[in-house]
Amino acid sequence: MPKGEPFKIKMVEPIRLIPREDRERALKEAHYNPFFLRSSDVYIDLLTDSGTGAMSQFQWSAMMLGDESYAGASSYYRLKETVTDITGYEYVIPTHQGRGAEKVAFSQLITRPGMYVLSNMFFDTTRGHVQLAGGRPVDLLIDVPTEEYHPFKGNMDTERLEQFIREHGAENIACIVMTVTNNSAGGQPVSMANIRETYQIARKYGVLVLFDVARYAENCHFIRMREEGYADKHPIDIAREMFSYGDGLMMSAKKDALVNIGGLLAFRDEELFTKVGAAVVPFEGFLTYGGLAGRDLEAMAVGLREALDPDYLAYRVGQVQYLGEMLRNAGIPIQWPVGGHAVFIDAAKFLPHVPWDQFPGHALTLALYLEGGVRAVEVGSLMIGRDPETGENVRGPFEFTRLAIPRRVYTNLHLEDVAETVINAFQKREEIRGVKFAREPKVLRHFTAWFDPA
Repeated sequence: MPKGEPFKIKMVEPIRLIPREDRERALKEAHYNPFFLRSSDVYIDLLTDSGTGAMSQFQWSAMMLGDESYAGASSYYRLKETVTDITGYEYVIPTHQGRGAEKVAFSQLITRPGMYVLSNMFFDTTRGHVQLAGGRPVDLLIDVPTEEYHPFKGNMDTERLEQFIREHGAENIACIVMTVTNNSAGGQPVSMANIRETYQIARKYGVLVLFDVARYAENCHFIRMREEGYADKHPIDIAREMFSYGDGLMMSAKKDALVNIGGLLAFRDEELFTKVGAAVVPFEGFLTYGGLAGRDLEAMAVGLREALDPDYLAYRVGQVQYLGEMLRNAGIPIQWPVGGHAVFIDAAKFLPHVPWDQFPGHALTLALYLEGGVRAVEVGSLMIGRDPETGENVRGPFEFTRLAIPRRVYTNLHLEDVAETVINAFQKREEIRGVKFAREPKVLRHFTAWFDPA
């Protein structure tokens, strides 16, 4: 297995670090929300790994084969063949991105207000779409301290899962969502044993299981590296077994399909496909293009396979681990071990003087931009939002600042710059203050809220 990147660089994009006074101005003009920063004012952009990766020469060349027919395009059938080969699911619907898949799925599966959707842990848009459809999202993640080692910190707490189903009744549960890898928990993987046990419990009570598989390939890599019995298996074989323990999937293809736009729905049986597909046409487009151009479908079909290459996965996860180890060796509190796509700094421990309702994870993102032009994002109480019934802020289980690394974009020298920025901010941490709302949207507030220093 190669030690370095399993690719050569063929094209470059200039980046620059603007002066600190310009960063201060840019942050103020962005209302202290990194989502409003101009990308040209950002040096190293770790806001998200979603749609920010670099496509391969094979993906770019495949785009020239794009069939732009409105219905029944040959590009769709190439994508469908790839998805079915990897997952075993016969019924495939492209969507414009992951939140499009979530929108149409939950609008059809949550059939009355107040139904529960259970998960090992929801990410922001998934939680938001459950709530918009009238459902109630419930997180059932195992409880492990951030700095304590556990090979599969993304696991579902299966005892709590079965207890919840018994207490609330299977008829009141729209579905179970198994998120692999578990982003909100720190990009943490889920074991095959846990996936299998979750599916067995769901079958016992007749509850539907859907995968949220934005980072399915990274999860397969962790199973291969950490779970007994999988070391000699190829990631695609691990994927096939994993998907056998579910009824369907929702996917943001902007992660582990290595594309800049796109999403997927796929189902095992025709009845579920027909039910959810009824909402695709008015929201996304016809079933065979789902809001995407044919060239996007071609790139996705290639990327789904590239993401399962063992050498690529070793490089991908290894680069995230490289940044994590630099920070941990410097005494920075992080979620350990690191996940597959990002390093999650424990902002509550980094900034113990900042109250949780002044959002230490967000406060740290602002400090990192001011210190070194690095754009990160909060994953904590700000992202979780307010209780829809009481209107009170919900305190999250974690207060994270996420450093999400785009795929095939930055070198390890860039990550050394990131580490230096974080370490410098840590040395000045007592100067960092929390934030308060200047304007707060009701749904998915962290994307468009305005802030003031607390």
